[in-house]
Amino acid sequence: MSRPDLTPLLDEIAVEARKSIGRGKVADYIPALARISPGKFGMAICGVDGTEFVTGDADEAFSIQSLSKVFTLVLALQTIGSAPLWKRVGREPSGTAFNSLVQLESERGLPRNPFINAGAIVVTDAITAHSVSPTLQLLGLVRRFAGTDAIYIDEEVARSEAEHGHRNAAIAHLLKSQGNLKARVEDVLAAYYRQCAVAMSCRDMARAFLPLANGGVQPKTGEKLMVPLRAKRINSLMLTCGLYDGVGNFAFRVGIPAKSGVGGGIAAVIPGKYAICVWSPELDGLGNSLAGTRALELFARKTKLSIF
Repeated sequence: MSRPDLTPLLDEIAVEARKSIGRGKVADYIPALARISPGKFGMAICGVDGTEFVTGDADEAFSIQSLSKVFTLVLALQTIGSAPLWKRVGREPSGTAFNSLVQLESERGLPRNPFINAGAIVVTDAITAHSVSPTLQLLGLVRRFAGTDAIYIDEEVARSEAEHGHRNAAIAHLLKSQGNLKARVEDVLAAYYRQCAVAMSCRDMARAFLPLANGGVQPKTGEKLMVPLRAKRINSLMLTCGLYDGVGNFAFRVGIPAKSGVGGGIAAVIPGKYAICVWSPELDGLGNSLAGTRALELFARKTKLSIF
């Protein structure tokens, strides 16, 4: 049975979600992101049946930032396997800021999960230590998942990340001092900054998340990109850790697995049905898109779709 046309609903949600614009703040600690218009809003929904629905700026590329952590996790699991990776990274919510050093030091260099910065840097190290070109390898994976070569690295954002990434450098050196970084710190950071600078549209991000909604299979091609259990476990991690210290409130309000980034994007999954991406650059105090969170809450409420 074909799914309903969601375009009118998305347009309705966009009108309501845009009312949140003006209440947040763009990620100005990364100068290249500070110049993005705070009034941008786009949303795309891709169904496992091949249907696609968009509204607003859904086809404009944006800096995906921490949304890349989902793809690096997939790549690291493919590269070194589950058991070695989970010895180096935990699977619990952090309860602290995404770029905190305090918890990392007190817990002796074992990051709580792969979606906070410390955990993501360890995941990037797992790739970097086994690849001569980790950035190109990651870019190839994202393009394969999304089914397009239009995805690229925004070099201006990458330079801005590197020039102002002092806290991430501190995290990497702390990890190295605790024995949880194998490659050179400089190489890991270079790969990490460039993965955060991947640029793609809401439509392409929703397409790239479809395998997580479809048991590891890309619906359009039928290609098996991961085993169903891995897709399930990544979705579980997004539900419990995907929106940093705001994850509990998001689960309460929205009720679907999701991952956010300080570029204003949030990608989400309704298993067996849809992959969703929404982008609006203004963030709340925890680093999550204000209008994006509101849009996903409205979608879940109006469609009565959640995992609960």
